[in-house]
Amino acid sequence: MIDSHCHLDHEQLFENINDIILNSKNAGIEKLLTICTTKESFKKILKIIKIDEIIYGTFGIHPHETGGNILNKDEIIKSINKNKKIIGVGETGLDFYYTNSDKESQIKSFKNHILASLDLNIPLIVHSRSAEKDTYEILKNYSNKGNLKILMHCFTGSIEFAEKLMTLNTYFSASGIITFKNSLELQSTFNEIPLDRLLIETDSPYLAPVPMRGNKNVPFYIKYTLEKLSEIKNIDKKKLDKITTSNFNNLFYK
Repeated sequence: MIDSHCHLDHEQLFENINDIILNSKNAGIEKLLTICTTKESFKKILKIIKIDEIIYGTFGIHPHETGGNILNKDEIIKSINKNKKIIGVGETGLDFYYTNSDKESQIKSFKNHILASLDLNIPLIVHSRSAEKDTYEILKNYSNKGNLKILMHCFTGSIEFAEKLMTLNTYFSASGIITFKNSLELQSTFNEIPLDRLLIETDSPYLAPVPMRGNKNVPFYIKYTLEKLSEIKNIDKKKLDKITTSNFNNLFYK
């Protein structure tokens, strides 16, 4: 298994990082991708990726953090080039559900991250909430400017949104949300997404899956998301594990 999206820099996880790595390995996790949200979090990530060979990282500014904190393309590229284990751009994107940052700054930041992703030819990790139309239109406008590799993190969008994104070079990551009993519509959407476009994640320390819901989430809880996704797709979980692992490696290393 590969946890394609976690936040090991968050104190709830970082304070127990050695135990988390050990438990992750014991659970069969091959890689942990720890995701950047701010310039400060990146400083911590550069240290975390040195702790163990299974840990990789990204660089990006979360849409909630874009107010007064917009980086241009070259600044993003410079940060990513600091270490070969920084393998993705993000998380970036649009979140119009909350008003932590204004719409204009989010869009400007998102576009700069896309440009950096295109220049570096590495995946773009996209956060999208209450912003399906804008997210799709922006990605579509840049999709013909190079080999844009898109990963929709913690995907909770509509089937219509997913179908549009599938016309681009898009992968979709399932989080613990698919295990929630009120997520029937999302489960139906994931049933329609092709196997070769699926990844799994925890988004830990958030969104612990059933039966651990309500607890602090940790990377090795990803097994519950894998089990639920295998049920949704009606496929053996060991086979699905191989598929999602292969999809991650195809996205990030080809």
